[in-house]
Amino acid sequence: MPEPLLTVWYNTRCPVCDAGIKRQKRRLMEAVKSGRVEFRDINFEPQALSAFGASLEDVRRRLHATDAEGKLLVGADVAIAVWRLTPGEGWLATLFGNPAVLRLTRFVYDRLADLLYAWNRRTGRW
Repeated sequence: MPEPLLTVWYNTRCPVCDAGIKRQKRRLMEAVKSGRVEFRDINFEPQALSAFGASLEDVRRRLHATDAEGKLLVGADVAIAVWRLTPGEGWLATLFGNPAVLRLTRFVYDRLADLLYAWNRRTGRW
Protein backbone atom coordinates (compact mmCIF):
# COMPACT_ATOMS: atom_id res chain seq x y z
CA MET A 1 0.00 0.00 0.00
CA PRO A 2 1.39 3.46 -0.88
CA GLU A 3 2.21 6.09 1.73
CA PRO A 4 -0.87 8.21 2.42
CA LEU A 5 -1.08 11.61 0.76
CA LEU A 6 -2.66 12.78 3.98
CA THR A 7 -2.97 11.28 7.46
CA VAL A 8 -5.57 13.14 9.51
CA TRP A 9 -5.52 12.91 13.30
CA TYR A 10 -8.77 13.74 15.06
CA ASN A 11 -10.70 13.22 18.29
CA THR A 12 -13.51 10.65 18.09
CA ARG A 13 -14.73 11.67 21.55
CA CYS A 14 -15.94 14.97 20.12
CA PRO A 15 -19.33 14.27 18.51
CA VAL A 16 -19.01 17.17 16.07
CA CYS A 17 -15.48 16.17 15.02
CA ASP A 18 -16.41 12.51 14.74
CA ALA A 19 -19.48 13.25 12.59
CA GLY A 20 -17.46 15.53 10.30
CA ILE A 21 -14.74 12.94 9.81
CA LYS A 22 -17.30 10.18 9.18
CA ARG A 23 -18.80 12.35 6.45
CA GLN A 24 -15.39 12.97 4.89
CA LYS A 25 -14.53 9.25 5.04
CA ARG A 26 -17.68 8.49 3.06
CA ARG A 27 -16.85 11.19 0.52
CA LEU A 28 -13.25 9.93 0.27
CA MET A 29 -14.08 6.21 0.35
CA GLU A 30 -11.91 5.28 -2.64
CA ALA A 31 -8.95 7.27 -1.36
CA VAL A 32 -9.33 5.70 2.09
CA LYS A 33 -9.61 2.17 0.63
CA SER A 34 -6.51 2.70 -1.50
CA GLY A 35 -4.56 4.10 1.45
CA ARG A 36 -4.09 7.55 -0.08
CA VAL A 37 -5.92 9.17 2.83
CA GLU A 38 -5.93 7.90 6.38
CA PHE A 39 -8.02 9.06 9.35
CA ARG A 40 -6.70 8.15 12.80
CA ASP A 41 -8.11 8.60 16.28
CA ILE A 42 -5.58 10.40 18.46
CA ASN A 43 -7.09 8.81 21.57
CA PHE A 44 -5.63 5.43 20.56
CA GLU A 45 -2.19 6.89 19.84
CA PRO A 46 -1.81 9.95 22.10
CA GLN A 47 1.94 10.30 21.47
CA ALA A 48 1.69 9.93 17.68
CA LEU A 49 2.57 13.55 16.93
CA SER A 50 4.95 14.20 19.82
CA ALA A 51 7.88 14.42 17.39
CA PHE A 52 6.17 17.56 16.04
CA GLY A 53 5.61 18.91 19.55
CA ALA A 54 1.86 18.25 19.31
CA SER A 55 0.18 16.83 22.40
CA LEU A 56 -3.03 14.88 22.81
CA GLU A 57 -4.77 18.08 23.94
CA ASP A 58 -3.50 19.94 20.87
CA VAL A 59 -5.17 17.39 18.60
CA ARG A 60 -8.32 17.40 20.71
CA ARG A 61 -8.44 21.17 20.19
CA ARG A 62 -7.69 21.28 16.43
CA LEU A 63 -7.36 18.82 13.58
CA HIS A 64 -3.80 17.80 12.78
CA ALA A 65 -2.46 15.98 9.73
CA THR A 66 0.76 14.94 8.10
CA ASP A 67 1.14 15.16 4.35
CA ALA A 68 3.09 12.91 1.98
CA GLU A 69 6.29 14.89 2.64
CA GLY A 70 5.90 14.47 6.40
CA LYS A 71 4.91 18.09 6.98
CA LEU A 72 2.53 18.82 9.86
CA LEU A 73 -0.68 20.67 9.05
CA VAL A 74 -2.90 22.13 11.78
CA GLY A 75 -6.44 23.44 11.98
CA ALA A 76 -7.88 25.14 8.91
CA ASP A 77 -4.93 23.94 6.82
CA VAL A 78 -6.08 20.35 7.45
CA ALA A 79 -9.63 21.14 6.37
CA ILE A 80 -8.31 22.78 3.20
CA ALA A 81 -6.08 19.78 2.43
CA VAL A 82 -9.01 17.39 2.92
CA TRP A 83 -11.27 19.51 0.69
CA ARG A 84 -8.61 19.46 -2.04
CA LEU A 85 -8.78 15.66 -2.09
CA THR A 86 -12.57 15.36 -1.74
CA PRO A 87 -14.59 15.06 -4.95
CA GLY A 88 -16.85 18.08 -5.36
CA GLU A 89 -15.22 20.05 -2.54
CA GLY A 90 -12.16 21.46 -4.28
CA TRP A 91 -13.98 24.77 -4.59
CA LEU A 92 -14.01 25.04 -0.78
CA ALA A 93 -10.23 24.63 -0.73
CA THR A 94 -9.89 27.25 -3.45
CA LEU A 95 -12.18 29.70 -1.68
CA PHE A 96 -10.99 29.31 1.92
CA GLY A 97 -7.37 28.54 1.06
CA ASN A 98 -7.02 31.59 -1.17
CA PRO A 99 -4.11 33.75 0.06
CA ALA A 100 -6.45 36.75 0.26
CA VAL A 101 -8.73 35.04 2.82
CA LEU A 102 -6.50 32.38 4.38
CA ARG A 103 -5.71 34.45 7.50
CA LEU A 104 -9.43 34.98 8.09
CA THR A 105 -10.12 31.28 7.46
CA ARG A 106 -7.54 30.29 10.06
CA PHE A 107 -8.83 32.86 12.55
CA VAL A 108 -12.45 31.71 12.25
CA TYR A 109 -11.46 28.03 12.39
CA ASP A 110 -9.38 28.61 15.52
CA ARG A 111 -12.18 30.51 17.31
CA LEU A 112 -14.73 27.81 16.46
CA ALA A 113 -12.26 25.10 17.52
CA ASP A 114 -11.72 26.89 20.84
CA LEU A 115 -15.47 27.01 21.47
CA LEU A 116 -15.92 23.35 20.55
CA TYR A 117 -12.97 22.32 22.72
CA ALA A 118 -14.38 24.23 25.71
CA TRP A 119 -17.81 22.66 25.18
CA ASN A 120 -16.30 19.16 25.03
CA ARG A 121 -14.31 19.80 28.22
CA ARG A 122 -17.36 21.19 30.01
CA THR A 123 -19.46 18.17 29.06
CA GLY A 124 -16.74 15.70 30.07
CA ARG A 125 -16.02 14.20 26.66
CA TRP A 126 -12.44 13.31 27.62
